[in-house]
Amino acid sequence: MRSGNEPVTARSPLRLRLGLGMWGLLWALAGTVAFAWTGRTGWAIACGVLLLVVATDVVMIVRHMRQGARYQPGPDVPPYEPYRPGRTGRRRGGPPTGP
Repeated sequence: MRSGNEPVTARSPLRLRLGLGMWGLLWALAGTVAFAWTGRTGWAIACGVLLLVVATDVVMIVRHMRQGARYQPGPDVPPYEPYRPGRTGRRRGGPPTGP
């Protein structure tokens, strides 16, 4: 459901976030392996924690991408308030409305 105030051609940044997340996974994995190999345990643990955080983010991004563009939350989440032409306030690109 459109509320009337978002751009018609709005695009989701999920693909960009996925690409950056994969790049972060590679670097965190490389850092974990490199620091563990050189005996720097503290840095290896730090990179390992970062690896887990980035992996969780990538999983969530993929989950959101699979839900699709028309995903609607469950019945416990109220819908957006629909656009009504007579409401007070200002719409982007239009004249002020209301009293």
